[in-house]
Amino acid sequence: MTGLDCPVHEERPVHRGEPVAAEIDAGRVGERPADRAVWFLVLPALIPILVLSVGPLLYGVLLAFTDSQSGRTEPSRWIGGLNFQDLLHDTLFWESFRIGLVWAVAVTVPQFLLALGLALLLNEDLRLRWLARALAIVPWAMPEVVVGIMWRLVYNPDAGVLNETLRHLGLGEGHDWLSGLATALPAVVVVGVWAGMPQTTVALLAGLQNTPRELHEAAAVDGAGAWRRFRTVTWPALRPVALAITALNLIWNFNSFALVYVLTNGGPGGRTRLPMLFAYEEAFRYGQFGYAAAMGCVMVAVISVLLALFLAGRLKGGGDA
Repeated sequence: MTGLDCPVHEERPVHRGEPVAAEIDAGRVGERPADRAVWFLVLPALIPILVLSVGPLLYGVLLAFTDSQSGRTEPSRWIGGLNFQDLLHDTLFWESFRIGLVWAVAVTVPQFLLALGLALLLNEDLRLRWLARALAIVPWAMPEVVVGIMWRLVYNPDAGVLNETLRHLGLGEGHDWLSGLATALPAVVVVGVWAGMPQTTVALLAGLQNTPRELHEAAAVDGAGAWRRFRTVTWPALRPVALAITALNLIWNFNSFALVYVLTNGGPGGRTRLPMLFAYEEAFRYGQFGYAAAMGCVMVAVISVLLALFLAGRLKGGGDA
């Protein structure tokens, strides 16, 4: 048989995309058990969030569109956006909303400034620094109800520590701090700053400890003073932590309830009635569950807007600002 008579074996053309596709399919098949394992590990944490957070939130949104009230024997009716229309004309709610914004800003700003100073101090190599750090987080370890009761005793008009100190210093006979129209909100703000400062201090202190000391030493060698080192070395490294904790503090302070409830119960004359207190009274004092749920939806919307603005600022700054 000559070479010309040899059968020609046609080779199957190789398509360039086939090996890649085969590898991708193999990768997908290999990832499926891992994906199932990840979901298996995440579910124990995800189920409580869905049941205790997402579920009640969705139920509250649904309740806001009904006329649900306490003590009714007949089922609730769907009334559409009537609760929100009434809420637009409720001057008492919007006044509490204004007080809530004032409260949130008035607590968050001093909280951050004082916590920053305390974190800078605790970051230095001081004697008994461990004791100072332990004492700094004591207010954070106390329940808000206990903090409220303790500060009610401090502000007591007859035998409170504050008034007794003012009398001994000859600065007057003292005041009824929590019942005065002009002093109630500032007095509560002081308590809010004191109670919330430790968590901000811990977050900022963690950010300071992640800043390399070599940068400070190099800046000091170059002749930079304390303020210049803070502005050019410390603050750029601390900025992401500062933005995150400030955003969280604004949300937490706007949603405050227990501390103000124990201190003033929203008085005097509604001067410390935060939105959460107002919604609580509508729901559990007057039994207007649907109307209170509408207030809750408005507050969730405001918090969502604050979070969106925060995230937009982070994305605009490349995530590092």
